Amino acid sequence: MAGYKETPRQKMIAMMYLVLTALLALNVSVEIINAFVVVNQSIEGTNSNLESKNNETYARFQQQALLNEAKVGPYWEKAQEVRKTADEMVKYIESIKWEAISRSEGITVDQARITPLRDINTKDKYDVTTNYFIGNSQDGSKGKSSELKDKIEQFKTEILGGLEPEARQDIKIGMDTKGPFQDASGAKQNWEMHNFYHTILAANVTFLNKLIADVRNVESDVVSKLFSSISAEDFKFDQVEARVIPSSKMVFTGDNYEAEILVAAIDTKQNPEVVIGGRSIPAENGIAKYSVSAGATGLQTYEGKIRVVGPSGETKEYPFKEEYYVMTPSLSVAPTKMNVFYANVDNPVTISASGIPETQIAASITAGTIRKEGKGWVVKVPSGVGKVFVNVNHNDGSASRNMGKAEFRVKRVPSPTAYIANTDGGPVAKNMLLASRAIIPKMPEDFDFDLNFEITSFTFVGVRGGDIFEKNANNNRLTPEMTTFIENSKKGQRIWLENIMAKGPDGNRKLGTIGIIVQ
Repeated sequence: MAGYKETPRQKMIAMMYLVLTALLALNVSVEIINAFVVVNQSIEGTNSNLESKNNETYARFQQQALLNEAKVGPYWEKAQEVRKTADEMVKYIESIKWEAISRSEGITVDQARITPLRDINTKDKYDVTTNYFIGNSQDGSKGKSSELKDKIEQFKTEILGGLEPEARQDIKIGMDTKGPFQDASGAKQNWEMHNFYHTILAANVTFLNKLIADVRNVESDVVSKLFSSISAEDFKFDQVEARVIPSSKMVFTGDNYEAEILVAAIDTKQNPEVVIGGRSIPAENGIAKYSVSAGATGLQTYEGKIRVVGPSGETKEYPFKEEYYVMTPSLSVAPTKMNVFYANVDNPVTISASGIPETQIAASITAGTIRKEGKGWVVKVPSGVGKVFVNVNHNDGSASRNMGKAEFRVKRVPSPTAYIANTDGGPVAKNMLLASRAIIPKMPEDFDFDLNFEITSFTFVGVRGGDIFEKNANNNRLTPEMTTFIENSKKGQRIWLENIMAKGPDGNRKLGTIGIIVQ
């Protein structure tokens, strides 16, 4: 699509889907079904990311429309129609998906909505779904697939309705329903039969989720095209509004409250006149900074006016009113990386109390240890503890005063995922597999600690000539026998790396199996 570049992850998903669909014509094995579950889960994650990305674009679009309704308004209205069209199409595809699951599994549609594909018992069946999508017809014309095909063609027409003819040429929608399509023997098929005749439920769900990804992708392209028609640099500031941006609405006694007061869509060549309670606030580069000592505690309010010269030379006045809170000092104990402590690892923590020097803060913990390290603290909690309390005292040399305590949950360090040749399963080029030669454990991306697991053993399993080849390794590296087996493997042959054991800070863990299809 225009302006859209597939990530390596998305390319891998598309390739795996094609491979799995082809293999279904030969043998629906447990491994293939599980692979469909993995691919479907990845597509669902991609769909969620695409929707979030589109929502961010809509948010920026709306912001520009609020700043200059006259210029941006017409484009924003078209963008909202695009969103409505895409959302309706996604809702329709999801309704088909849930209905297919409901019929095949014998559950209600509401149950189907919340049941993951991996938990569906009939994901390897196709009788019910074929009847649903193809119906009592030889070409699918009496089934739900024919209706879906018509909806897709209608969507492809409507989604481009807001673009000028020349702009439409830059959008590549995909979602081809014309073909040509062929079955495994090379005979011609229509779109309905090619995608839904005798295909198992797992394949149906994965294909429908891929259609949703296609819808979200073209939605992104069309909205981006509309958004690019707007130039933020030539906005006319005839719709302005006072803005007050405080550094913080919560301040402690004795501190200063600070805020930036400005006109939205700032003209840095003109300094506004800001007056608060009869006091003139100086401005520089279009911004006036207001500072006042925080005295009494509780809610504080202030109001004033901003005067600015408009486009035609007349002076315009914009009133504003703002409020802030003044609070007494309070304790702050926060983990540096997460909102929980992980067992058996060093958890960085910051401890501070307003107005109290760091040298006068003392801390203790109800289980485990806490120590000062540099400008922060480090907490280490043993396994088997559900929660801990960090107690903080102020010790000025003459007396010790309790400042309070903070409660934290304790979690086990997450298990890593086993990778080989930079993948945790699926098609792998033989030369890549031979070059890697080792299993590498990788921690989840959102785990910020510098922590490594060590692979201590695994089992290599393959099948050749009807015989099972099974060898064990006492480290993370492929043995010469395993390497020889891979070298002699043919394209499409499957290999499993099982019983992968990894050693971490709290002992040994068993990781998931890596299923490989040699390419």
